[in-house]
Amino acid sequence: MSGHSKWNSIKHRKAAQDARRGKLFTKLIREITVAARQGGADADANPRLRLAVVQARSHNIPGETIQRAITKGAGGTDGVHYEEVIYEGYGPHRVAVVVEALTDNRKRTAASLRHAFNRHHGGLGATNSVQYMFERKGTLTVAHHAIDEDTLTEYILKAGAEDLEDLGEAYLVITPVTRFDAVRKFLEEKGVRIEAAELQRLPQNRVSIESKEEAERVLTFLEALEEDDDVQKVFSNFEIDEAIIADLA
Repeated sequence: MSGHSKWNSIKHRKAAQDARRGKLFTKLIREITVAARQGGADADANPRLRLAVVQARSHNIPGETIQRAITKGAGGTDGVHYEEVIYEGYGPHRVAVVVEALTDNRKRTAASLRHAFNRHHGGLGATNSVQYMFERKGTLTVAHHAIDEDTLTEYILKAGAEDLEDLGEAYLVITPVTRFDAVRKFLEEKGVRIEAAELQRLPQNRVSIESKEEAERVLTFLEALEEDDDVQKVFSNFEIDEAIIADLA
């Protein structure tokens, strides 16, 4: 079991109750708007929009709010142009980090992230300084109570998934990017409730965090990055022992 994956699972379950819920909603709505602007308002013909809507619904964003974001994006009526930018570098204890951002001001975002990296004894790197350490994969989170492991394994093999991790209270289904939507649809057609569906950058190798103090420094750094309004997702390659995770959680 991956300590990093388990920590992400804990974060996902806490997200709906998080005091920063409004910030999360803003990021999800921004993604819907950009997806609709780039690929159109038809979710059936726009995979990025379809995924953004699934994520928004999983966090209980009202359908009317989602539709307004789609309409605004497809119509280009908000007067703001967002561009996708990827930042990468190292955090405390040489943890590799990739940050995906949507910004209307590159200079502002770069300055903000550089400050966060430096303040936490890390540093921004050049393009592909750490991206090569990660693989793009689709991930689906399914609660234990939703299905038994044998049946889920049978389903995902038929659908073309790659792997299944047991996170303790949930399963993490890992898929190739090209099979992500097909696996999600297959499970939904079988009546399996999916708690989260997203495209991630999964690390090929991990840095082991050996103590609670080290873990707190790394997680504080990652949370500082996620607090930035322009940051959509943060990926890293840390591994934390389950006992330390339990203590932190």
